[in-house]
Parts: sequence; structure tokens; C-alpha cells
Amino acid sequence: MLRLATAMATPTETPLTTIELPPRFTVAVRTLCEFTAKRGDLDLRFTPSPTAQEGIAGHQLVAARRPKGYQTEVSLSGRYGPLVVRGRADGFDPNVGQLEEIKTHKGPLSRQPDNHRDLHWAQLKVYGALLCASQGRSELQLALVYLDVATGKETVLVERWSASDLQAFWHRQAEAFLSWALQEAAHRDARDASLLSLTFPHATFRQGQRTLAEGVFKVARAGRCLLAQAPTGIGKTMATVFSQLKAVSQQKLDKVFFLTAKTSGRGMALVALNTLHTAQSPSLRSLELVARDKSCEHPDKACHGASCPLASGFYDRLPAARQAAVEQAMDGPLVAAVLRRVALDHHICPYYLGQEMARWVDVVVGDYNHFFDLHAMLFALTQAQGWRVALLVDEAHNLTERARKMYSAELRQHSLAAARAAIRTTGPARLKRKLGSLQSAWRKLNQVATSPLHPLPSLPDDWLTALQSAVTAMAEYFNEAEGALGLAEATSRSTALHSEGQLDPVPQALRAFCLEALHLCKIAELFDEHGLCDLTSNGAQLQTPRSLSSLNLRNVVPAPYLIPRWAAAHSATLFSATLQPMEHTRLMLGLPESTALLEVESPFAAEQLRVEVAHSVSTRYAHRAHSLSAVVGIMARQFAAQPGNYLAFFSSHDYLQQVASEFQTAHTQVPVWVQQRRMSEVDQQSFLDAFTEYGQGIAFAVLGGSFGEGIDLPGRRLIGAFIATMGLPQVNPVNERMRKRLDELGRYGNGYNAVYLYPGVQRVVQAAGRVIRTTTDRGVLHLMDQRYGKAEVQGLLPGWWGRSVKVNSCNEESSATPK
Repeated sequence: MLRLATAMATPTETPLTTIELPPRFTVAVRTLCEFTAKRGDLDLRFTPSPTAQEGIAGHQLVAARRPKGYQTEVSLSGRYGPLVVRGRADGFDPNVGQLEEIKTHKGPLSRQPDNHRDLHWAQLKVYGALLCASQGRSELQLALVYLDVATGKETVLVERWSASDLQAFWHRQAEAFLSWALQEAAHRDARDASLLSLTFPHATFRQGQRTLAEGVFKVARAGRCLLAQAPTGIGKTMATVFSQLKAVSQQKLDKVFFLTAKTSGRGMALVALNTLHTAQSPSLRSLELVARDKSCEHPDKACHGASCPLASGFYDRLPAARQAAVEQAMDGPLVAAVLRRVALDHHICPYYLGQEMARWVDVVVGDYNHFFDLHAMLFALTQAQGWRVALLVDEAHNLTERARKMYSAELRQHSLAAARAAIRTTGPARLKRKLGSLQSAWRKLNQVATSPLHPLPSLPDDWLTALQSAVTAMAEYFNEAEGALGLAEATSRSTALHSEGQLDPVPQALRAFCLEALHLCKIAELFDEHGLCDLTSNGAQLQTPRSLSSLNLRNVVPAPYLIPRWAAAHSATLFSATLQPMEHTRLMLGLPESTALLEVESPFAAEQLRVEVAHSVSTRYAHRAHSLSAVVGIMARQFAAQPGNYLAFFSSHDYLQQVASEFQTAHTQVPVWVQQRRMSEVDQQSFLDAFTEYGQGIAFAVLGGSFGEGIDLPGRRLIGAFIATMGLPQVNPVNERMRKRLDELGRYGNGYNAVYLYPGVQRVVQAAGRVIRTTTDRGVLHLMDQRYGKAEVQGLLPGWWGRSVKVNSCNEESSATPK
């Protein structure tokens, strides 16, 4: 990414077209070469790549083998007209005059595509030119060093170049990049000017909306983090997007990342951006990032030119597609459908065009995992490109649980058994031995288990060694079997081939097991006191010869893994209607002590929402059968008194079905629609479309699911909600271990509250927030569980509910709680 600097350019020794030189730009060597030197096919076959830790260790190993005086991380820079190029060469041996570029790899180097190696040479040649210029050298020896992290073997490719030839090479790259650089600089100037004059797109702010917007702007200006709790319905998305964009120019930001937990949040961000664009046409480029399985045009094909037509010649057609995309972005956000059209017009892959465009847009709207995951693309680009970025994290109450999943892993013995069965007759002997050794180590582990969930301090060393050996053997087999089809697209392609009855050269079961094993190995490198390790059974006694188990690494506190992500951002705003207790949220997410905490006053009045607590109803698991008639009675009486649209929330699909069945049997005249398991996005939309302005009926949904947050049903589309659960996570051995670990760590507060109470109440408040969306809405909320009457629970409910919370006791409910 280009960064505007303050100094003016000076003449260069290379003739250029006579122009008024603009302020100079800085670009990384890697970015320059990826832009100018990539040619040919998109090809992901030379995988799996080493982990970041393996890459660092590999560079250190190579450096340790070099003689005294060897220099590492050599900082270099050079100038070509208004363009400044900077980077760090991996190593330089001044004794022999050899500059080295070190690349770690797994698998046979012979499988490496030619255009990958061409790119590596291009980077090394540019570094060579910069070194010759800085040291006055007339020639230089260049060495590409490929280190196999599995064997420690180095493959060194050496070429000798004159300084003049190296300089000519890097000047050609700079010239090829320069026109794009000038275009980007003009865009940056226009963008900053338009955002400085950006005005709020509506006539007035809603109550509370201005407070939130001002808070976001202040932390963006100060370079801090903000936790902002603001009620549903005040326009949080527009407030945060608008105020963050207003700070872009002043803070010299390169990017704004709007990160969401669900598709609905992504859609609202894109609507806000489009509203700003339509109203004022700012020179702003916005991009929607979507998952590969939702944007792949040929899921039955592998990501290389010999298989997929959209990968063939990808880099040859990319420049035109990239230019078309930036021009299209001036008409509004590059949503998935728009980007797909541009990509297919140029016959390239939409998903990878989106990956490329993330480098050249100003706002990226994507999922949490694009920045916080172990392999997060936006985080990696931010670090590699030195971007100055701001984060907007939507519905941030979801981030703790999502981050836990990102830094957890499970490996199932059943998957190993399926992988072994898949190669029993065709697999190579070495791979069979390695998988057999892993199975033997696993059986020994099962024999010492004393309970269905057997705690372990960490993964046993002998088992982990066997797993790592098996992973290496599987990677070698993939390379040999099919020209090293990349593991990233392996599962989807294998599934497609299987469904179409085609022959897949690598069994799907083996491929799936390898992906699971790779993830577990990576998580194992990070494992510490903030996680738990256990062996869980499949229901049978683990000591029996045929018993199967799973090995699990469960993250409890994601804070240590998120701290580097916050540090990489200039500022971050996390917002939601349910972040209480905010200090607990800050600690669990690893936010800095300097994080600002903001609780926005609600624009809604207690008179708008009647809240009734059925204190004699118990929805605890043991009491659910007894609660059915009372829950059904409350719902029926409310509907009869005030017909309209209602949402009823339950703790599980099973409980939902029990209540729905009894309700429909007793009240056949009331329209009912029910959330089903694994609903598609189309089915979810049909569920929501049933809430019409003049409709009547009760929708049954699971608390914490797709309809518990992020949906907007204003006015008479929804006039009330029933919540027949406290929303607490299930009490089970896993959650109990998490509770105990949090108590042991101490610094994250009470373990019960963190594992059970806070997440449960957050789900309840989110679901309740569907009822009142504007200052003119009126509605009713029935909280059907006696625990809502407890002081510690009511203290976590929104303050604006106030005196509207009424604890009921009536004869119709008296039988709900067993004696």
C-alpha cells in the first residue's frame, strides 16, 4: 500500500517524463514485486506452507549456519522518481559478497510452480540493486535459499549479477508500478478531501447516536481502543462508520476494517456505506469479503491452471480486472455480486480478486476471522504492508466465544480410523506405518483414561510426535499423488468429486483428517495456562480395544492471542448492546488498560416496554416437562389480549418443539412458524418475511441463534417476545473445567459468572432488543423463569427497563415449579 510522505521528490538519475513531481510514496519491495512480477496461473499446489513459527525458526537456523559477520534483516531502500521502495533482505554475507533470500517450505521443491520462483528472484534482484547502490558495489552474488523445515535441508540457487543489470531490473519494476502509484496517490488525495467534508447523511442524529459517534471519533483521534455499549435501534452501524471515516484523513489511516460475527451485520455495514456514497459520493472504495465456499465458481476443481479455467492465466488478466474493480468501486461498495461480475468479465476467480482488492480499497467489510483468526488475511497484510488501520468490531459480545473457537482444536480418533481405512489397499507403506504408530499411541492414551472426559495437562509428547510424523507423511503423499493439490481447497473439491462419482486421487477421509491434524499442531504450539486439554470418549468405555476418543485443546481466555491484533491497529472500537460487565469483557478480550468504556444512554422509555417476570416458572432442564403448560398459558393469554406478531425464544430445539407442539394442539387458531435446524439464508429470510405489518402469529426460535440478534422488525412487525429460558450455557464437564480454570487464574473474575451468567443474560438482552427498535415502538416482554427475579440477574438487565419490570405470581403459573 502506498503511504503519503511529506517530503518532495528530487530528480532521479533515470530519465522520466517531465512532470511536476508529487509528494513521494513508499512501497514495500514485496508489494512492488507482487504487483509487477507475478505472471501466469494462480497455483496453490505447493502447500502446506510452514507455520509462522516454523518460518521464523527456519530463518534462524539458516543464519546460525552462516559464518561470523553474517548480517540478518538488512534494511534497504531506494528511490525512483516519486517512488520510494523499502524492505529488509533476509541475510548478507559480506565475506563473499552474497545476498540471500530465505524461503521455508514443505514437500519436494520440484513441485514449486515456476511463477512462485520467478517472484522470489524478482524480490532478491530488487534487494540486490538497492544493496549495490547503498554500498557502491559493481556486482553481487544472489542466492535463493530454500529450507525444508521437515528435514533441515537447504537448496541454494546462486546467480551473479552486475550492479547495472540489477539497477535496470528494479527500475523496470518501478516504472511498471509508477502509473498505478500515481493513480493511487490521486485517489488518496481525493478520498481524504471528500472525507474531511463528509456530513451525516440524515437530518438529525437519533438520541444516543451522536454520543456514540463522538466517542468513536475521539478514540480514533487519540489512537486508543473503545468498548461502547449502546442500545439496539439507535443506529450504531451508521454512527460508528460515519465517525470513523471522519477521522481517516486526520489520522492518516490506510484502511478501516468493519468486522462482524454474522452476515446480517455485514449487510448493515454495506447499507451504511452505500447510504454515505449515494448521499455525498465520497471518493471511497469499499469491499465486501466473503468466504471461499460462497464465492467459488468451480467447487469441483482445484485452484491451479491445469484444473480451473479461472485460475489459468490469472495473473496475466489480473491487472485489467483490478483496474476495472477500482473504477467500479467509485459507483458504490464492491459487494460480492458486483465483484463477481467484474471477475467473470475478465475470466478470473472472484474469490481471489477479492483477496487482491483488499490491498487497494479503503474500507473492508468482513468476518471476525479475517483479522482475529490464526491465519487471518487482513492481519497478515496489515503487518506485511505496514498499514495504519482502524477496527470497527460489530456485536462485540460475540467475539469472546468466537475467538475461543479460533484458538481451540479437536482431533477425532474416528477421523484417523477413516483415514487409515481409506488407504488400506492403495496407500504407500510409509504412510500406513505413520498412521498406525499414531493409532497405537492413541490406544495407549485411551487405556489410562479414568472418565468420559479425562483431563490432561497438555498433549502427551509421544502422541504429539507421532501426530507430527503422520502429518509430514500425509503431506508427502499428497505431493506425490496429484501434483500437490493445495490442502486449502482439498476438502471442498474432494466432496464435489465424490458427489459426482468422479475419482479423487487422494481419499477425502485422509484429506479431512490431515486438515484437522494440521490445525491441532498449530494450536498446540500456542497452548498455555489459558487453555485446557482433555481426552473425551465417544460414549463407550475408553479402556476397551475398539473404543474411540477425541483429543481437545480448548481455549478458555482468548486475551493473549488477541493482544497482538489490537497492537497492530491504530484504534479499535468494539460495540454492542450487551457488553456488561464491561471491565470483564475488556479483560477477556485482552484490550489495553487504556481502553475507554462508554455506555450510551438509551433513547427508549420504560413505558415503551412492559416487562413481566413469571417467577413461578422454572425452565431448568429437570423442570421443563412441568413448565410446558404454564409457558403455553402465558403465551396464549398474551396473544388473546393483544393479537399481533410475537417471537418466542427457547434454550434448545428440543424444548422449542415440545412447547410448539403443545401450543399448536391447544390453540389451533393461532398462526405459528418454527425455526428449523440448519436453515439456509433463503429459509431464514422466509422466516423473517412472515413478520408483516398487519400480520398475527407466534414464531418459535432458539435463543442465541440466527433470530436472537441482528434482525430489525420495527413497528407492528413485532410487538412482543417470550423468553422461556435464562439462556445459561449447559452445566457439563467442559464448562465446569472452564469455570474452575477461570477461578484458578483469578484475574478474570468469578468463573461461574464468566462461563454461565454473563453469556446467558447477554443472549436474553439481545433477543429482547428485537421488540423496541424506535422511539415510537410499544411492546411487551415476558421473561419466563423464576431466576429473573434475582438481584444479580436484574442488575445486568438494561437500566432503561427500570420500573417496567414486574414480577408476576398467578394461579395459572403455580403448577410450573415442581414441589
